[in-house]
Amino acid sequence: MKMDKPDADTLKKLLVGPTGNLRAPTLRLGKTLVVGFNEQMYDELFR
Repeated sequence: MKMDKPDADTLKKLLVGPTGNLRAPTLRLGKTLVVGFNEQMYDELFR
């Protein structure tokens, strides 16, 4: 995604479900967008 950044509409289609809610837990840390939950990844992010 760093080389070929998706536009806002593409991201919205991937992240937002038909009810208007996010499909998965979503977290923005600076320029990083984390989608989904992985306990090990969260442990590394919040150290």
